[in-house]
Amino acid sequence: MDNPSVLYCSSSCPLTPTSRRRWLPPEPGSAEDFFPLSLNVMWGCMCVMFFIVVAMGAFGEEKDPALCRMLGRPEFPLLSRKGDIIIGGAFSIHSHISQPSLTLTDTPKPLICSRINLREFRFAQTMIFAITEINNNHTLLPNISIGYQIFDTCGSVLPSMQAVMGLMNGQEKTLGKTCSGQSSAHFIIGASESSSTIVMLQISGIFQIPVISHFATCACLSNRKEYPSFFRTIPSDYFQSRALAKLVKHFGWTWVGAIRSDNDYGNNGMATFIAAARQEGVCVEYSEAISRTYSSEQVERVVSVISKGSAKVLIAFLAQSEMSIFIEEALKQNLTGLQWVGSESWITASHLANRKYASILMGALGFTIKKTKITGLQEFLYNFWESTFDCSLEPDVHDQTKCSGSERLQAINNSFTDVSELRISNNVYKAVYAAAHAMHAMLKCEQQSDVAVEHLQNVNFTLQSGEKVYFDENGDPSATYELVNWQRNEAGDTVFVTVGSYDASLPNGRQFTMKELNITWKSGSSKKPQSVCSESCRPGFRQAVIKGRPICCFSCVACAAGEITNSNSAECSRCPLEFWSNEDHSDCVPKVIEFLSYKETMGTLLSAISVFGACLTLGVLCVFFWFRQTPLVKASNSELSFLLLFSLILCFLCSLTFIGEPTEWSCMLRHTAFGITFALCLSCILAKTITVVMAFNADRPAHTVPQCSAPFQRTSVLGCTLLQVVVCVLWLTISPPFPNKNTAHATERIILECDLGNSIGFWVVLGYIGLLAMLCFIFAFLARKLPDNFNEAKFITFSMLIFCVVWVTFIPAYVSTPGKFTVAVEIFAILASSFSLFFCIFAPKCYILLLKPEKNTKKHMMGRE
Repeated sequence: MDNPSVLYCSSSCPLTPTSRRRWLPPEPGSAEDFFPLSLNVMWGCMCVMFFIVVAMGAFGEEKDPALCRMLGRPEFPLLSRKGDIIIGGAFSIHSHISQPSLTLTDTPKPLICSRINLREFRFAQTMIFAITEINNNHTLLPNISIGYQIFDTCGSVLPSMQAVMGLMNGQEKTLGKTCSGQSSAHFIIGASESSSTIVMLQISGIFQIPVISHFATCACLSNRKEYPSFFRTIPSDYFQSRALAKLVKHFGWTWVGAIRSDNDYGNNGMATFIAAARQEGVCVEYSEAISRTYSSEQVERVVSVISKGSAKVLIAFLAQSEMSIFIEEALKQNLTGLQWVGSESWITASHLANRKYASILMGALGFTIKKTKITGLQEFLYNFWESTFDCSLEPDVHDQTKCSGSERLQAINNSFTDVSELRISNNVYKAVYAAAHAMHAMLKCEQQSDVAVEHLQNVNFTLQSGEKVYFDENGDPSATYELVNWQRNEAGDTVFVTVGSYDASLPNGRQFTMKELNITWKSGSSKKPQSVCSESCRPGFRQAVIKGRPICCFSCVACAAGEITNSNSAECSRCPLEFWSNEDHSDCVPKVIEFLSYKETMGTLLSAISVFGACLTLGVLCVFFWFRQTPLVKASNSELSFLLLFSLILCFLCSLTFIGEPTEWSCMLRHTAFGITFALCLSCILAKTITVVMAFNADRPAHTVPQCSAPFQRTSVLGCTLLQVVVCVLWLTISPPFPNKNTAHATERIILECDLGNSIGFWVVLGYIGLLAMLCFIFAFLARKLPDNFNEAKFITFSMLIFCVVWVTFIPAYVSTPGKFTVAVEIFAILASSFSLFFCIFAPKCYILLLKPEKNTKKHMMGRE
């Protein structure tokens, strides 16, 4: 990687690094890719260099080679070791830094750091331990040694900037003829603070040097557009806040209070928690802030607000310093009876886990980084003596005794040698191994990529402890936490007991693994507390938001018809299309399917009338057959009369096809049978009326008139009927009727009916029947004044009048009547029109045949009596 400092050539041409080199150690003869960073500077430099080259060629002399020099002094690491691959480290080994005065005229004085932080020094030693372990590994990076350069950031921004410059520039003040060089560090582990990490990324990110942080939790660092080369082995605060929201939802706490540190840590973390809680259906009654700079009155007011609240669960997103101030005031006001849920900052703070605060904090829950055991680390740390025993291994050190070698580090208890709570140290360990695996993948790749970020993004391996290490698309690890619970041991001391875990990489519903039977709740209780604003609604009732209150505060309102709730829901669920709600609106039951059935009263009555009409017509047919040789039957055109009676029987019986559950075949049969049978019936009547009119209006005897002949009558009946058959066949071919579940007319039931398919076909069939009826009416009206003793035209006229009235009335009734009553209206029209034809045409004849046989003579028919 290019040297990030501004370098100067002896020719006074300032050159900015203009190339990226491979991340592997340079091989002899390897090529470099150049790309311009500043066109103006490059063009000026090229002009000067071209002039020098021309001058050297002209004079035939070779001047001294230009040297690229570093402007300023180099930065030296605190700990270092040479190797084929260098991994940089940035740790806050000192916790205090002097702030020198800065002027525009004097060179800034070196920063002085003090107050060694043993915990951070353990992080640095863990990095060295991991590198030593990898160098002794014959399968990971074989025949390649890893070195390190560890810088002290002192927990501040300025030393962090110096550290990253030192890691990239190295310690060489001159580089040779070119200002393009390779970064001395291929990966950087650190820093421990988000602000320091951001400063380092603003410089190293330009040259795509991967930075792997072990402790920077700011959610802003997950922005891949701003920090494409950043990775971390600690989950983002974004995941912790969401984990807390899911934890609260898991236990059914929908009404909680919240308190936070009044800084970036607390404000950003609490903002994420509130947003996530809102998505989970959790409401926050209050959200108070506290700072260590607050006055006692301000702290007292915050505690007072919490004590007056109705929420029984308190979310405390506090740093340790604010938590210490707050818990003191809570103790003064006897703030008890709350279930505490804490952030990782204080949930495992040993100075809070004492008997003084046990009455308040006992039973607290919170997430913390998963701890593990690193085999061999403790023995490795025991080799370090000086910081603990204040002695030196080097001879003749002023004011410091020489280590005798008899000191026992095992007898000392401090944060450097304490490996019982290895949480962040394990993150350092994982970061080093991630860098090693990325480099190993680069070495194995035939076409070696010069972008280590790509290989680091794709690492996926398992440590000796069984923990898997990989990064998501944002460079974050899987968000895995331990859920700890404050409990008492047999001695009465407070201990942190792991009662569950959280893994954000798992699907919803499986992220939490709980041991709820082992949890100690608020004030040492074994019963889980409840924290809700309103009690759950009973099944069949929904939540109605109370105006001016949060959504978790609601009243219960009964669900509407067709809607149910079987849980505490804000909305009633509408039943599926073919289902309806039961009486208490707790479950959906199948809708009642409605159709005109034989079993119900209306269906039975219509069936009986239909069968009665068919039987009555069959009886008349038998009477006519019995009296077939009589003058009345002969005068009535016996052939057409028998055919008419047969068609009337079919008309009565076709109404039966409309009763019962509609099927595919019954739907096609009912309308076509209706159309054809009535067409046959009306064709017979039309033939009779035409015959009568033509016979009495002819100039010659009837038997010589062609229109009165039997073949003509048969042909006319057959032709008129076949035309209806053709219409029905076309209807069934193009778009036949089919059974349909109608849910539009009635919401609580399903109307099973026959859909007409193409409604045009139905109306053409009905219109053709109306046309035949009108023709019959016209011809019968013309024959109404013929001799009374023979003429039946006036009866046909009256029957056609009734027929037309019935079917004209049928149309609006059919369109407007819903459900099974539509079918009943159609059956009524069929039966009414059939009975009108039957009684008007055949009742007078049956009266003469059965009751007045003396009128059944030829003379009477001719009107001579």
